[in-house]
Amino acid sequence: QEQLVESGGGLVQAGGSLRLSCAASGRAFSRYVMGWFRQGPGKEREFVGRISWDGVRTYYADSVKGRFTISRDNAKKTVYLQMDSLKPDDTAVYYCGASGRETTLNHDYSYWGQGTRVTVSS
Repeated sequence: QEQLVESGGGLVQAGGSLRLSCAASGRAFSRYVMGWFRQGPGKEREFVGRISWDGVRTYYADSVKGRFTISRDNAKKTVYLQMDSLKPDDTAVYYCGASGRETTLNHDYSYWGQGTRVTVSS
């Protein structure tokens, strides 16, 4: 039902910041929990964080807690991932997904974007 498109990736130096966006084209964006995942070189896709349908509740992986912030604007049908204090280990393709549940599991997300690449240099 939802088509998602990520943007905002690029090359940044360690310690820098970057903001990713995920724009939805479906009519039911505000009903979904939105999650961010990433897949680094030679690694499996891992959970980064999620945000509730109303933006009240957020949850983050320990690896990014305190550095990354998820927000959403339902009027614009967009979810954001603000990334601060970036580390080389954050290098990955970042994906947004939509789910009907507050979950960290990949298979619980029904819709996915194409991904946007983030490279953090040292």
